[in-house]
Amino acid sequence: MLLTVDLDRLDVRKGHRVLDAGCGEGRHCFGVISRGAMAVGFDLDFDSMRDASKRLRGEARAAGTVGEMAQGNIYKLPFPDGTFDRVICSEVMEHVHSYERAGAELARVTAPGGKLAITIPTATSEHLYLRLGDEYFESPGGHIRIFKPRQLAEGLAKSGLATVGVGFAHGFHTPYWVLRSAMHLPDADESRMVRSYREFLIRATGSKLMDQIESFLNFVCPKSLILYAEKRACAEKRALPSPAS
Repeated sequence: MLLTVDLDRLDVRKGHRVLDAGCGEGRHCFGVISRGAMAVGFDLDFDSMRDASKRLRGEARAAGTVGEMAQGNIYKLPFPDGTFDRVICSEVMEHVHSYERAGAELARVTAPGGKLAITIPTATSEHLYLRLGDEYFESPGGHIRIFKPRQLAEGLAKSGLATVGVGFAHGFHTPYWVLRSAMHLPDADESRMVRSYREFLIRATGSKLMDQIESFLNFVCPKSLILYAEKRACAEKRALPSPAS
């Protein structure tokens, strides 16, 4: 299973309540329930969750826990304050107009002392794709900003979330997206090289040798950066502006 967040580092344990905000097809949700924790996936795109939600419920029951998915907006999470012990938000903040507002909602639903993992694309990889063409950023649902880690960490700090660690992931995926960008992103799936590299990525998943090679590439050309944060028990928060219309 290809995960961006290190669930060991996030310290996901049996009995924890875990929110995956921007869950997509739920890869982190499935990782969470495999540890006996409760997973709630949340995403704006209902179609991406349609089939995965049924499978998640079934696998969660088999694991003796709970797994559910719901549709909604990250600016208005339908959960009481302090609901979750752990929160994951993977590859979302580069898509939303007010990442500070989104971070405030994630902080609100996190229990005091709870931990979060928020991932974004690395600025280096994003600039590289941009040099190869505009489609990566101009496609519908594409990225609207390139983050520096400090920028995200400072935004989270305004909501009482203290960054305690940084990780990197998906070194194999940077060349893949370089290739897709070079092959004109909207038509990239028609390229034999793109299809061949995607097949390589699928086969590499779970291989110990490939994992070791990617661990090295994560220091050279990571695609994703992970900020690990904690919600302080007595965090002081400042008022944030309303999200852009």
